[in-house]
Amino acid sequence: MMELLNNIWLALSTPNATLINIISVPAISLEVLFTLLLFLNTFNVTSSKQQRILYVILCSFVGIVTNILLPSPFNIFINYILTFLINFSIFKLSFFKTFIGVIIPTILFALIEGLTLNPYLSAFKITYEQITTIPIHRISYSLITYTFIYITIFFIKHKDFPIYLLDILDKKTKLTIFINVVLALFALVLQAFVTVFYIDVLPLIITFLSFITLLIYVSVSIYSLTKTTKLVLAKQQLESAEEYNKTLKVLHDNVRSFKHDFDNIVTTIGGYVKTNDMDGLKKYYVQLEDDCQKVNNLYLLNPEIINNPGIYNLLTNKYYNADSKGIKVNMSFLLDLNEIKMKIYEFARILGILLDNAIEASEECDEKIINITFRNDDKNHRQLIIIENTYNDKNIDTEKIFGKGITGKENHTGLGLWEVQNIIKKTHNANLYTYKTEKYFVQQLELYY
Repeated sequence: MMELLNNIWLALSTPNATLINIISVPAISLEVLFTLLLFLNTFNVTSSKQQRILYVILCSFVGIVTNILLPSPFNIFINYILTFLINFSIFKLSFFKTFIGVIIPTILFALIEGLTLNPYLSAFKITYEQITTIPIHRISYSLITYTFIYITIFFIKHKDFPIYLLDILDKKTKLTIFINVVLALFALVLQAFVTVFYIDVLPLIITFLSFITLLIYVSVSIYSLTKTTKLVLAKQQLESAEEYNKTLKVLHDNVRSFKHDFDNIVTTIGGYVKTNDMDGLKKYYVQLEDDCQKVNNLYLLNPEIINNPGIYNLLTNKYYNADSKGIKVNMSFLLDLNEIKMKIYEFARILGILLDNAIEASEECDEKIINITFRNDDKNHRQLIIIENTYNDKNIDTEKIFGKGITGKENHTGLGLWEVQNIIKKTHNANLYTYKTEKYFVQQLELYY
């Protein structure tokens, strides 16, 4: 028994390449799991159990294979490229978000290793080569690193970071952040180079100061990102407030006008009632109902109801555009845009194209009407955005209109619905059902959950 224990201790406490390779397999899988948790919690990504399992299996396999077959540092670069592609394919986030999501765990691991490596070497009076070749030190040092990583994940999980606001940034701001992240990664690569080759001769205080410098740089970068995203959000909210003030002014004028005419309205209704002119009363009621519906639509143009600044601005602009062309717009809004099951950028593109087409088609009609409905369909686990508009071309082909360059309008490229179809194809939970009735041409966007 003692001999067995001695043999085990000897295997753990002396250089052992075979055992190191065996240990690296669960270590890589554990690092992949930590990377996944960091990514999901930082970006608040909603994912299924199947997606998470698939990610861990594929990235672990890639990490193990590249670690065994490829020499350093080529294995690291290939591993990051394949990890990015796996992440992008499984979670279907934007290129920018996926890139940031892959780099953030790298920066975090590098910072923690930079903080703990030199103190560990000093405490046990060993070299960097020994920590990479002796199993007992490899295991204990990894456990220390993973403990710090877990604490960081716990902190991120219970702290609301504005990373989700990356979706609303313009291209110029995203490019600035991208360059900043690349420079941070370059600095970390240089730091890793210094750590590997000079860790044995660097004093502990130099390592500590280097870590503090990197930490300050990362902290300032995160702080700048937070301020930038909040500034962009504040700008959008200000634009929404301006649009809402415009809506309130029109609503106020309509209410004042309605109140001013109230006595006349009642008197007119009384005249129809006294003479028992029900046909005349029906016609009058329809006209009165149109005015009431217009006031109701203006009430719905409220940023508290349409609770996304970008979509709110889009809808108000399209509404006033349609109204200026004499188009009657009826709206029903029973959907929380914070829960929309689609990237808001792509959702806005689809909505804008469909509304533009509806305005152009109904403008040509004698009866100009657009009906817009946002609602949940809990029974079928989907969100519905339905746009109905009157139209003249009763022979329109609801399948051919999505072809590239297909249009029945002068000076139009015919790319709008083609772009919509491309977005729908790459969105796994979206469908666009197009049909027509005798009166309305209908586009029904379905987002499943």
